[in-house]
Amino acid sequence: MFSLNKLSPTITDMIRFDHSHTLVTFHQYTTTKKPKVKKALAETICTALEIHATLEEEIFYPAMRELEGSDPTMLKAEPEHNEMRRVIAALRATDAADPRHDQLIHELMRDVMHHVADEETVLLPDAERLMTQDRLSELGAAMTKRRMQLVTPQAGKIARDTAIGFSGSTAAMVVGVAGAAFAASKLLGRKPAHA
Repeated sequence: MFSLNKLSPTITDMIRFDHSHTLVTFHQYTTTKKPKVKKALAETICTALEIHATLEEEIFYPAMRELEGSDPTMLKAEPEHNEMRRVIAALRATDAADPRHDQLIHELMRDVMHHVADEETVLLPDAERLMTQDRLSELGAAMTKRRMQLVTPQAGKIARDTAIGFSGSTAAMVVGVAGAAFAASKLLGRKPAHA
C-alpha cells in the first residue's frame, strides 16, 4: 500500500534543515544593513523559530519523552524555547534603527546556536538510535502536515519578509537553491549530488 510516510524526510532531517535555514538567515543580518532589511530578516528568523519550536513541542519532544523520559537535554529544551520567545517579543517591539535591535538579534542567535548544538549532538542522534526509520519518517510526515497548517495563514508575510531580507544576496540564493534540491532529494529518496 502507498504511504506518504515513506516519501517524507525523517523528522531529524527536517529539524536539521530548519536549523540550517535559520542560521543562514542569521548570517544575512549585519548591523550595516538598512533598517527595512534588518526588520525583514528578523521577522523571517522569528517566524521560522516560532514555527520550528511549535513543531518540536507538539511532535518531536513528546515522541522523545516516550523514549527518554527525563533526559537533561530534553528537560531544558522547552524552557530554552520560552526564552527565545521572550527575546523574539522584545525584538519585534524594537525599531530596527535602534541599536538595541542589533543586540537582541545577536542575543537570539547565541541562544539558538546553543540550543541547536544540544539538539544536533544529543537529541537527534538519540532519536536516530532509538527510533526506526519508519517511525522517523512517520514523525516527519506529521511535522510536514502540521507545518503547512502553521505556515499557510502567514504565507504572504513570510514571502514578503524573505524577499526583502534576502534581496541582493547571491550566497543566500545559492543556499536556498541547494536547500530546495536537498529537500527534493529527501522527498524522492535520492542522495543529493555533490558539486
